[in-house]
Amino acid sequence: MKHLGRISIIGNALPRLCGIATFTTDLRAGLSSARPSAHIDLVAMTDVGQTYAYPDCVGQQIREEVPDDYRRAALKLNAAGVELVSLQHEFGIFGGVAGDLILTLLDRLTMPVVTTFHTILEHPTPDQRRVMRAVADRSAHVIAMAKKGRDLLTSIYGVAADKIAVIPHGVPDFSFLDPDEAKLKCGYPGRSVILTFGLLGPSKGVEVMIDAMVEVIRRRPDALYVVLGATHPKLLRAEGDTYRESLIARVERLGLHGHVIFLNQFVDQATLINFIAMCDVYVTPYLNVAQMTSGTLAYSFGLGKAVVSTPYWHASELLADGLGSLVPFGDAEATAKAVADLLTDPVRQKAMRRRAYAESRAMTWARVAGRYLEVFDRAAGPISRPPVSAGTIPFTRRAAPAPSVRRPDFHNLPRPNAELGHFLAMCDDTGMAQHAVFAVPDRAHGYCVDDNCRALILVCARAAAGAQGLDPNLNARFAAFIQHAWNPDRGRFRNFMSYDRRWLEDMGSEDSHGRTLWALGACQADDVNPARRLWARGLFDQAIEAVETFTSPRAWAFALLGLNACVRSDAAAPRAERFARRLADRLMARLAAMSRPDWTWFENSLAYDNARLCQALILTGRRQGQAGYVAAGLSALRWLQTQQTAEAGHFRPIGTAAFKPEDAGRPIHFDQQPLEAAATVSACLEAARVDPGANWLDQAQTAFQWFLGANDLGLSLIDPETGACCDGLHADRVNENQGAESVLAFLMSLTELGSFQAQKGADDLTMALHGGLA
Repeated sequence: MKHLGRISIIGNALPRLCGIATFTTDLRAGLSSARPSAHIDLVAMTDVGQTYAYPDCVGQQIREEVPDDYRRAALKLNAAGVELVSLQHEFGIFGGVAGDLILTLLDRLTMPVVTTFHTILEHPTPDQRRVMRAVADRSAHVIAMAKKGRDLLTSIYGVAADKIAVIPHGVPDFSFLDPDEAKLKCGYPGRSVILTFGLLGPSKGVEVMIDAMVEVIRRRPDALYVVLGATHPKLLRAEGDTYRESLIARVERLGLHGHVIFLNQFVDQATLINFIAMCDVYVTPYLNVAQMTSGTLAYSFGLGKAVVSTPYWHASELLADGLGSLVPFGDAEATAKAVADLLTDPVRQKAMRRRAYAESRAMTWARVAGRYLEVFDRAAGPISRPPVSAGTIPFTRRAAPAPSVRRPDFHNLPRPNAELGHFLAMCDDTGMAQHAVFAVPDRAHGYCVDDNCRALILVCARAAAGAQGLDPNLNARFAAFIQHAWNPDRGRFRNFMSYDRRWLEDMGSEDSHGRTLWALGACQADDVNPARRLWARGLFDQAIEAVETFTSPRAWAFALLGLNACVRSDAAAPRAERFARRLADRLMARLAAMSRPDWTWFENSLAYDNARLCQALILTGRRQGQAGYVAAGLSALRWLQTQQTAEAGHFRPIGTAAFKPEDAGRPIHFDQQPLEAAATVSACLEAARVDPGANWLDQAQTAFQWFLGANDLGLSLIDPETGACCDGLHADRVNENQGAESVLAFLMSLTELGSFQAQKGADDLTMALHGGLA
């Protein structure tokens, strides 16, 4: 295995005052000590309006809101021969929407990336989830600091379990120290000391411990609570020191003068170690369960302190089995009892301290740095190695082969009834699983309404095309999933479900709601079962009203596709037509507002499922006889195709990173997704129906050939034996996992092209017969 010689760590750096800066500094020191021959530097993130006197180990800095800084940093890292980048990801330190400017850098790097996720949200916003998934997808490996983090990365963000390493937060390696000598150094001899340290802010729950001190002092009159740490710089800039002042006022009101002191300073490590060493009990009364890691907790635990903490994620894992004392959130009475019990029982206190110290020896920076280097070396070395284990696609830096661009051949398509093995394997009695490890359904990721809607659309489209080979009970299974996803209390559909059938949210995104309406419309129009068609119409009527408040153009487009399907079967078609016109008018307005001479699009970026917006306008215009909708949809689609066609003529979809106007002329090409090819096939076929004299059919075929190998790497994504489709195209390889979204994209394109071919043949025959009769 190759040992790396040049590594760059991207994150915050001292003297910036924050936990990430301390972590990156300690990590670099640990890595340098573990591998003295390696050159390890820092790329420092600098917050808005600030300047710092960075040390020499900081090779460059990135101003968080300056896109060009991210591009320049990537170019410098590439040019410097850096062999691996260690990215420290935390929300709030990168610019853009949910920090998505970091993708600008990652997409330009030529070396592997290993990302440490410092915060992993259980309930992310759609943008946070998008960015986290994109960062993980661009990383050879990712690191979580707790088992809970690994579980969330797999279940919420779709990261393959074998891609994740769990490595704890590092701690300094000091001897087991007696508090009395340190108390003398710090000036608190003879006191029973309770300590909380770290940047001060409302989420730390310090007021709970202050309230608890009333009872603690009753049982231990010599008790002293030391709150060590500067106010968080962002809070200080936004609100001043009002939080600290409110805590001081609380101390005075409770008569705790002389028992609670505040030290408003950010101390160096040596001073910090002295303060931790002198405390008898360390307290983290944090108020939020969703704290994936706490450097202050790790340090105190590592120095063998008796810890009282609320049960946020990191503390629940670290202090399990009596290694610390856990108390409920915001419970001053329970906190007081836990602290006082330890202060008045020195035997129990010392036993807890010794157990914590012994347990923490695996967390010293030397041990942690060694584990990081193992992951780094695995990510970078040998280029020809096989996957480390199932589900892990190793990063390689081989040059991509020249694309094998095939001449589109409409008559050589696989048969729509051919191999459905993988599609069926992804389905169980609940619905269709989201993800797969290679070809094996991955139960860890559960299900989502998005994929079950796509599956219902597919089986209905196959029924409409007269295709055979699928169990009609599948329709009922997907419909049941959608019905269960409906949350009448919110008037919205849920999206993500765990494998044990627990909904992970009360309400999904606007886009998933719109896609569900599309599936319900398809079911109304084409399901083989009359009763199920009635069900779809009833649920559609309940769910459509929410779209009035939506702001997502994709949600409008998906709902439009459903509305247009309803019109083919619904006796109340005039209402659907009116609703469709309102949504189409919104798309028209967005297109007019966002377009400029070199940018003909509905938004200021290209994201995912782009061609669906064009398809929805063209289809609505064709159905309603509105030439303006058709013209606008065709215009946007023509422009989109200029962005999605490579110089050699093959289809090259926009990559998963957002394509923004300021990047025009240099789109981000990877990672390429089957979803984009499928959307383009659909939109181009719809365009061919209204503009048959143009080359839309050829463009649909070209997009479909992307699946078969007419792409940047000349590699097929299809398994002809099972009908499976790989999850995408990276810059240097195929993503060999075969999830639901991918196989559905391929099978839907296959079905649509087959239907178009059959209809075109029938129309040609009709025209020939009419000509003969004439």
